[in-house]
Amino acid sequence: MKADRIHNFNPGPAAMPLPVLEEIRDAFLNYKGSGMSIVEMSHRSKEFESVIGDAAQRTKRLLNLDDRFHVLFMQGGATLQFAMIPMNFLADGRSADYVNTGTWSTNAIKEARILNKPIQVVASSEDKQFTYIPGAIAFNRNAVYAHITSNNTIRGTQWSRFPDTAGVPLIADMSSDFMSRPFDARPFGLIYAGAQKNIGPAGVTLVIVRDDLLKLVPENLPVMLKYTTFSAKNSLYNTPPCFAIYAVHLMLKWIDETVGGLEKMAAVNRTKADRLYGCIDASGGFYRGTAEPASRSQMNVTFRLANEDLEKRFLEEALKSGLGGLKGHRSVGGCRASLYNAVSMEAVDALVEFMNVFAKRNG
Repeated sequence: MKADRIHNFNPGPAAMPLPVLEEIRDAFLNYKGSGMSIVEMSHRSKEFESVIGDAAQRTKRLLNLDDRFHVLFMQGGATLQFAMIPMNFLADGRSADYVNTGTWSTNAIKEARILNKPIQVVASSEDKQFTYIPGAIAFNRNAVYAHITSNNTIRGTQWSRFPDTAGVPLIADMSSDFMSRPFDARPFGLIYAGAQKNIGPAGVTLVIVRDDLLKLVPENLPVMLKYTTFSAKNSLYNTPPCFAIYAVHLMLKWIDETVGGLEKMAAVNRTKADRLYGCIDASGGFYRGTAEPASRSQMNVTFRLANEDLEKRFLEEALKSGLGGLKGHRSVGGCRASLYNAVSMEAVDALVEFMNVFAKRNG
């Protein structure tokens, strides 16, 4: 670890690989001999069109997407998608299914209901404080789509296998585990992810949408709230968040070329999570995981200590030891280590070592 950098377990904005940050730094004042910074050049320039084109093509290659899928770069975070999805796809009173597995699923459901769209919550884990992923879900065959949140940052749960919807297009908020593992994208009609956890800085949301859903988009929506606006103009209808897209382009290049693709990325992420959960489980109850073991997230490891005073001491001493971003979400408290793509094995080993020492001193 560089002397002036901590091990960063922030839940988002989150860690980025040092080589990517260094490339951004080195090219920032003069991008590829253009005499301009990437933040100064026109989004219509050949240089930037190459950046956004490469980011889209790497996304498709990493996920094995065929020509039915369109890669879009949008703003407004995942939160805007909560409203755009029902606005674009639930015309004429048609209904959709939602699975509620935590805060962000709850918010997506709320936005659809604000719009008075007919939706059905077909499964929920609220009965056990969102500590598990529901199973054996009966989806409605006439639903336009079935919406899930693939990973739940606050509660520390994740879909290890995506549900079988019997042909109903899946829509997933993948903000916190996008590009962390390979998966079969064919059942998905739309995937969206805020970049600021696994694939870059805040400011851009990556959306993947399939042709059949684009055909459902009505004309009578504001231009910036229609997916077809972005698909028709290569995400360049207006000025996009150029710097954030540039950083996503570099992150995807790092996953693709340095890590070696999603299979290898997944293996690293699995090892990191296993190592940290192993520490928690071997602590004799000093650390207590909050998610049911079968539903544990590989991205966000949530745990509690005996009381809030001890948790406060844990967080303070961890930061002094160069381990940052371990405080749990304000709505639930406790501790959380986010193990996104850029979090190194070295960082996880340092955290495990600290946790073992802290437990011996305070147990």
